[in-house]
Amino acid sequence: MPRAVLLLPKAGYRNDDFLAAAQKLGVEVVPVSDVCHQLAAGWEDSPLTVRFREAGAAAEELARAVAPLGPAAVVGVDDLTALVAALAAERLGLPHNPPEAVAAARSKQLSRERLRAAGLPVPRFEVVPRDLEGAALDARWATYPCVVKPLVLSGSRGVIRADTPAELRTALARVAALLESPDVAQRRDPDLARVQIEEFIPGPEVSLEGLLTRGRLHVLALFDKPDPLDGPYFEETLYVTPSRHAAPLQDAVARAVSLGCAALGLVEGPVHAELRLSPWGPRILEIAARSIGGLCGRALRFGVGVTLEELVLRHALGSAAEPPPRENRAAGVLMLPIRKRGVLEEVRGVAAARAVPLRAAPAGRALIYCTRDAIVSVHRHVNFHGHVHGSVARGTCTCQTACTWT
Repeated sequence: MPRAVLLLPKAGYRNDDFLAAAQKLGVEVVPVSDVCHQLAAGWEDSPLTVRFREAGAAAEELARAVAPLGPAAVVGVDDLTALVAALAAERLGLPHNPPEAVAAARSKQLSRERLRAAGLPVPRFEVVPRDLEGAALDARWATYPCVVKPLVLSGSRGVIRADTPAELRTALARVAALLESPDVAQRRDPDLARVQIEEFIPGPEVSLEGLLTRGRLHVLALFDKPDPLDGPYFEETLYVTPSRHAAPLQDAVARAVSLGCAALGLVEGPVHAELRLSPWGPRILEIAARSIGGLCGRALRFGVGVTLEELVLRHALGSAAEPPPRENRAAGVLMLPIRKRGVLEEVRGVAAARAVPLRAAPAGRALIYCTRDAIVSVHRHVNFHGHVHGSVARGTCTCQTACTWT
């Protein structure tokens, strides 16, 4: 039985999916987590505990502890653990991405610099102190519209568009307050003191899931994001696949991501890329050395029911087989907007949503999205942060509102 080290963050969305994939593949798991060691001692299968945020030390401790077990792979499941996995695999002599490439992909500044150095088109950008203001700010930045991005956050958190100098100052003040909040400030990251300002790129967004094998990119799925993401905030809502964009444009997206991976130095494993389809062609927003986050991966199946996590594990364990194609059906992910602070106590209207007539939709795998807060068919997989995912089918809406179908 092959053995794999899985790096499972204490608050990871995807831990269960990777553990289920390992069980299905017959892989023995060596769990590693950043959960408190006092709490871990009470687990049935107590994991090795390390501090993922201290990547070098965590990788050294991990490699020393698991070396006698002879693992065939070390797999991180998110941005934080991907770097630790690369460093540990390097120490154990296992296939891996170069750690410096993973670190560059995790850094908004380094990734922009590497893409620019490789001659790829990137927006003008500048990293500035978060408290920069007045004439000093005007001297550093004069291109509008622009976008302010915290260097230490992900998932579009704290990303704000500004169309004027006044809006830029307001955006910087808002981001500074966010970075000073206790849940963020406790990271003690030196990049908390800086933010990145870059030109706003017009055009729709897409998201590419891929798998690298010795530098060659296999495109697993291309998601469209039908809802406009023009700011001032960039809360993501809807992903649908397959893409509706023309085949030549989809090919251009794949080429851009492939060149971006090469520029960053990524050569093995999953990649998740976000791009804008600008009037001048695809423009890379980010490339991460991991697969899609949250529970979004549950919307994807390959071949005969193979999950995304299974593909990632198979590759990490040395499978040379081409990834099977994605199943021949539409799929989507809906991230429900959170209107205000609070605790989700109940979900109403599920029976009414399930009663919406559908055509050619397998039982339990339909998703309906109505644009006026009317009906969302939640046939499977809803989590407390508002992700809904499953196959997308056409249907007849009885709510008398405008609906978006794929």
